[in-house]
Amino acid sequence: MIPFNQPPLVGTELEHLQAAMASGQLAGNGAYTQRCEAWLEAHLGVKKALLTPSCTAALEMAALLLHIQPGDEVIMPSYTFVSTANAFALRGAKIVFVDIKPNSLNLDENLVEAAITPRTKAIVVVHYAGVSCEMAAIMALAQRYGLSVVEDAAQALGATYQGRPLGSIGHIGCLSFHETKNISAGGEGGALLLNVENFIEPAEIIREKGTNRSQFFRKQVDKYRWQALGSSYLMSELQAAYLYAQLQALDQIQTRRQAIYLQYLAAFQPLADQGLVELPQDMANAHIFYLKLADLAQRTALIEHLKAQGILAVFHYIPLHTSPAGQALGRFHGQDNVTTRESERLVRLPLFYNMADEQVARVIEAVGDFFRV
Repeated sequence: MIPFNQPPLVGTELEHLQAAMASGQLAGNGAYTQRCEAWLEAHLGVKKALLTPSCTAALEMAALLLHIQPGDEVIMPSYTFVSTANAFALRGAKIVFVDIKPNSLNLDENLVEAAITPRTKAIVVVHYAGVSCEMAAIMALAQRYGLSVVEDAAQALGATYQGRPLGSIGHIGCLSFHETKNISAGGEGGALLLNVENFIEPAEIIREKGTNRSQFFRKQVDKYRWQALGSSYLMSELQAAYLYAQLQALDQIQTRRQAIYLQYLAAFQPLADQGLVELPQDMANAHIFYLKLADLAQRTALIEHLKAQGILAVFHYIPLHTSPAGQALGRFHGQDNVTTRESERLVRLPLFYNMADEQVARVIEAVGDFFRV
């Protein structure tokens, strides 16, 4: 079976894991944590990067940093992972879902303003498949209404908007290093990206269980105390060591993923020319390659056809506003003209760093066979 995904392995992970073990510190915020955070700050141009156990944790930290309270409203797309909404719903916010654009599957910036009310506190954008939202328009709206912008850049490391790394444009950015992403921190992991100086100190407090422990370790205070709400949001040193190995190899990982993406694109262009499928319009960081089929029935048939050929292809999100929690904790503003329709016809093909050329060729052949039947 060709899997949909395999965690990337570059060959230097064990060396760094052994170094972390030999250091005598396995808990977070050690030398490897600091190296990874420095790498992110240098390459993304953010004021501060803080490693977290997951992107979910980073989103939860963002909600705490923004002082989200019961009664606040947070605007976001419904076509996203549940963590995007959970982080803010946990603080009592009402989630306001807005429709997406059919070409990028990102939040439709033209529909956001109409969803803003006096209770709106933040806009959360999701850069689906690493393709950027229209950040200039969204940041202008946020400035006009005094709102915060959080970039859910879980899929977007290595992608940019007008030359700026995604995650560095909004007030807060959140990255994922889950094993399904382009690079991994050994299975799980994330990072909080801070683009506002005033967020740095409170974010460190939130990450250290609500204490000023980071200041204590920097010898800025003689003892640390409980300062505010927080939780255990540190990544372990073993995960940071694994992540550091992958950060060092990011360019080679991206180059390989882009090569696979371009093979797919070239192979399936004739199908698109015949109107049989729709292809992605932007490679971005080559995080996802998808096909859009005619409808749900055809997508299901293709997934079953590929499974019979020993290939695992998968659909993606079930729109959050159609779920029980989404209906209880949020509302959809305006019409769902695009979200459900596009979610029902999208299928993702296998794409991972260690994927062999023979596996890519098998996927291409099997998809072609489906449309030749």
